[in-house]
Amino acid sequence: MTERRSPPLDEVPAPDVSPEPSDKSSSRRPADAMPSLCRRAEARLLVVDDEEAVVRMVERVLHHAGYSNVRSVTDSSMALGVFEEYRPDLVLLDLLMPGLDGYAVLEQLRARMLEVPSPIIVLTSDVTTVARQRALSLGALDFLTKPLDRIEVLLRIANILEVRYFQLRQHAEKVLLEEKVRERTNELEAAQVELLDRLARAAEFRDDTTGEHTERVGRMAARLARALLVDEREVRLIRRAAPLHDIGKVGIPDEILLKPGRLTGDERLVMEGHTAIGARILSGSRFRVLQLAEAIALRHHERWDGSGYPEGIPGDRIPLPARIAAVIDVYDALTHARPYKEAWTPEAAAAEIAAQSDKQFDPWVVETFLELQHAGSLLTTGIL
Repeated sequence: MTERRSPPLDEVPAPDVSPEPSDKSSSRRPADAMPSLCRRAEARLLVVDDEEAVVRMVERVLHHAGYSNVRSVTDSSMALGVFEEYRPDLVLLDLLMPGLDGYAVLEQLRARMLEVPSPIIVLTSDVTTVARQRALSLGALDFLTKPLDRIEVLLRIANILEVRYFQLRQHAEKVLLEEKVRERTNELEAAQVELLDRLARAAEFRDDTTGEHTERVGRMAARLARALLVDEREVRLIRRAAPLHDIGKVGIPDEILLKPGRLTGDERLVMEGHTAIGARILSGSRFRVLQLAEAIALRHHERWDGSGYPEGIPGDRIPLPARIAAVIDVYDALTHARPYKEAWTPEAAAAEIAAQSDKQFDPWVVETFLELQHAGSLLTTGIL
């Protein structure tokens, strides 16, 4: 026989054991130390030993103590398969077996343990230090010396199962806590995204009652950032930060912001102030998304040739997210009607972007933008 499933408790012969000690306190110690009868009945134990007599004796002892969920294997080559199918709470493993010895089985089991490993008690008549150290190094938790003592077997199993159940409780609590933290984090992130979106819309509703400009700018800016091989985490932040590029328009008077005709010189200076206003609104945050939004709000009207505003900084001194947002903002503004102009065709708007390469816009950003625009993938889905 290679694998045994223990018979029901009422079919198991009474164990052949030595008389109990006469001292009442001593005789109560093993039972008091063991898990409750209900817990013992639930415990899954696996016995791996090539000696049939040892297996039968261990089964009798365990059943007599209330451990009714026991499997036994006398062919060590089957141990791993039974272990993976049964996932025992504790393994009793002989060291000296033909074919695969206990050390080899230990190596197999150690490689297949779950996050809370099943403890292994080694059964052995080899009491040498070398044998113990080798077994311990391979994952054994405790030892039982042959010939086995019934009381010692039950006490060691009980002690180790108590530790096992404690570890399982801790693991379950950890998983539950991690799930709660994950849920709470997701809720906070969703709230942050919604607040940023509403903040962007609050500014955009003043000259775009649909609020769709900010949404398109966020999506296209993230798509362009990804094509430029920006780090994926940064891409997602740009997705949320870019819609805030014109948040400073909340500080611009309606007679200037909504003027249908061309602005005067003084009016244009006031309008240009929206970049500094936006930066002030968003400044001082410790959150990366708002730091990006501040940089975009302040710099998305700077020009590659240094002739932009508010400070006229040139080239790659302009933060890359702002250079990305600059191209996207102009393209979207050109392709949609405003109080002062009609909508351009996408082709005409793309041609204008190309014409401003190395002048208003970063040539690298423009080149990548045009590739996406020509492929029709600027507004593809896949970026949250």
